[in-house]
Amino acid sequence: MDAAAIHAATLTLDTHVDIKWPGTPDWLAETPQRVDYPKMARGGLRAAVFIAYVPQGRRDPAGHAEAAARAEAMLRHIRARADGDTRRFCATPDALEACFAEGATAVLSAVENGYAMGRDLSAPARWRALGAQYLTLTHNGHNDIADSAIPIRKLGDEAAEHGGLSAFGRQAIGALNAAGLLVDVSHVSKPGMMQAAETSRSPVVATHTACRALCDHPRGIDDEQLDMIRQVGGVAQITALDAFLKGVPQGQKNDATVEDMVRHVDHAVTRIGIEHVGLSSDFDGGGGLPGWRDASETAGLTATLVAHGYDARAIGLLWSGNYIRAWRKALSLSD
Repeated sequence: MDAAAIHAATLTLDTHVDIKWPGTPDWLAETPQRVDYPKMARGGLRAAVFIAYVPQGRRDPAGHAEAAARAEAMLRHIRARADGDTRRFCATPDALEACFAEGATAVLSAVENGYAMGRDLSAPARWRALGAQYLTLTHNGHNDIADSAIPIRKLGDEAAEHGGLSAFGRQAIGALNAAGLLVDVSHVSKPGMMQAAETSRSPVVATHTACRALCDHPRGIDDEQLDMIRQVGGVAQITALDAFLKGVPQGQKNDATVEDMVRHVDHAVTRIGIEHVGLSSDFDGGGGLPGWRDASETAGLTATLVAHGYDARAIGLLWSGNYIRAWRKALSLSD
């Protein structure tokens, strides 16, 4: 099979796509965003996890309440935008695979930043009822769950606050496991990521990351972290954000391309095996590279993977098979 045929036959799932909030454009028409339904159709991107992202703010009752309200409003918004004859909102792996078989576009959702949880251990069950699949434990800035890989000094963050996970963070992971939500460690400090992997009874995922062995950015994960992901049956999703993929001297423009992204895929596959690596864009959250600038160019990433020697089975695992396996495991272990 050539690259175009492999791409057409593959359930292509982008596990991390941000949305503009508030004032999200109608995805039915062409928009200035990197992802909308017309671009997905042109690029053969069959499914995307749209993100209810909450920026880190004040860690007090008012701040937590505002963050919680925003996350749930965004989850409802994402679900509502999936209505239509050619689109389906999918809250389970079976629904996603059925949607693909029917030729429809799949819309999925997740929450980014455990700040939205506040101190409320009932939140994961509510998010799951709204169809969410995962929680990214932190964003930039520490929260009550864990230390972030990137502290925010203006919020008063020190280099580390909890030494990884907090005691509450361990309870939060228990609540995520009970609800069947995947634990996303993408933005978490290394100690927090390692502790989350050890604490969670379901596999952890890093839905938008890169390999620190190739680019020493704090948002990447190093080889020891990759090994931990393999050990717990998780998935490291390499993402299309230039700063994570290629270091450049200060003041110079980053010229990373989709070839650099696939170099990170190659490294992760060599280190931990094809069964533990995946793909994502972080579109509309900073992602986008020459060769995969928006959803309309998704076939270009598949073609680059084929040129690097990946066959149809491997490409199916990278695009969705590995993530779906971890997702099924999380649901099977829920209370």
